Amino acid sequence: MTSATRRQTARSSFEGRAVPRAATRTGGTGGLVRTTVLPGGLRVVTEALPTVRSVTFGIWVAVGSRDETPALNGATHYLEHLLFKGTERRTALEISAAIDAVGGEMNAFTAKEYTCYYARVLDTDLPLAVDVICDMLTGSLIAQEDVDAERGVVLEEIAMTEDDPGDQVHDLFGTAMLGDSPLGRPVLGTVETINALTRPQIARFYKKHYDPTHLVVAAAGNLDHDDVVAQVREAFERAGALGDPDTPPVAPRTGSRLLRAAGRVEILDRSTEQAHLVLGMPGLSRTDDRRWALGVLNAALGGGMSSRLFQEVREKRGLAYSVYSYTSSFADCGLFGVYAGCQPGRTAEVLKICRGELADVAANGLGEEELRRAVGQLSGSTVLGLEDTGALMNRIGKSELCWGEQMSVDDMLARIAAVTPDDVRTIAAEVLGHRPSLAAIGPLGDKHRARLHESVA
Repeated sequence: MTSATRRQTARSSFEGRAVPRAATRTGGTGGLVRTTVLPGGLRVVTEALPTVRSVTFGIWVAVGSRDETPALNGATHYLEHLLFKGTERRTALEISAAIDAVGGEMNAFTAKEYTCYYARVLDTDLPLAVDVICDMLTGSLIAQEDVDAERGVVLEEIAMTEDDPGDQVHDLFGTAMLGDSPLGRPVLGTVETINALTRPQIARFYKKHYDPTHLVVAAAGNLDHDDVVAQVREAFERAGALGDPDTPPVAPRTGSRLLRAAGRVEILDRSTEQAHLVLGMPGLSRTDDRRWALGVLNAALGGGMSSRLFQEVREKRGLAYSVYSYTSSFADCGLFGVYAGCQPGRTAEVLKICRGELADVAANGLGEEELRRAVGQLSGSTVLGLEDTGALMNRIGKSELCWGEQMSVDDMLARIAAVTPDDVRTIAAEVLGHRPSLAAIGPLGDKHRARLHESVA
């Protein structure tokens, strides 16, 4: 099991908000997207692709680390692990062996606002994947011995993240921007919170959040929608997990706008070869229509080898091997960040160049050629990122859960193509005009620390 990537692409915030939720329509790959709501508010959305021989089946849960209290930090991810440990019908070995025996793949991930469990199998093995994943979601035992055993695994995952400063710095940036709020705390939790979590706490969390109203079943590949609905209904009825026919699904998460401190600096002194930096500011929520312009801006600034940051920091000056920008969007807010890994003695120079490029775009926007190239890059990556059933399952499942509706790829491409120089100039001035905050990990003594604080002044 893995936690969701800390660096969401700009494309991930574009899906949804186009078509009424109950509609049937053609997806971006030409497949038919259909949605059915079962008793208890359980939603089933599928995209049929008759030209492939595989299916990816997943269940999305409207719960993430932002739903945790400080004492429960890490409970969502801990629970993700435990659902693979056994049900009344299957042991942990039988769960994994069932999918392994047909050459399938099974995994899960936890993010700030949702959790997903999925399996990719041959189309003929879809009924098995439905049965196994639904059984895990509805019938987990959460046995005390499994809680005790898996605690060590989760702690090892935290340690693994701490051994990768290029990953950990994004968590540190979240803390710098969002503080000790649910969104600011790490998805994995901390050593202290994981050691303190008890079996009753996790079981109550499971019962509260894993009811049909919070679930979206998503499947993409060579399938028949009605067959998937029938199989899911049978699996949930067997577990007694369907509710009142009149119960509606939970509405997409909205939240409330969070306050973020500007100019905050978080530094973690570590004996690493490189210093890892994230410089950033508030971005946009995933429902903000200006996200299309921000996506184009992000592509031009740090989305590829021809981007401004890559050219200025790496190609022209050789100051870093990896440098890029990214956006993270949530229900009520977002982040815009610039990452760079460089020698500790070059941090001030790298940050000066990055801030200079951000300031120039905030004041002047993008040139015509830059805009054309950024629109093309974002359009291409959007389509190429949907070339397998797993990516399609992610798209339709997340869209249903987060927006309650679907947007076709053609609609998304049209929105990207419609971005104008004025759109980019306006959003650049608003987002990049904020005083930035900074997260840094590396061997950063007092001299370097002073310069880091000066870089966001």
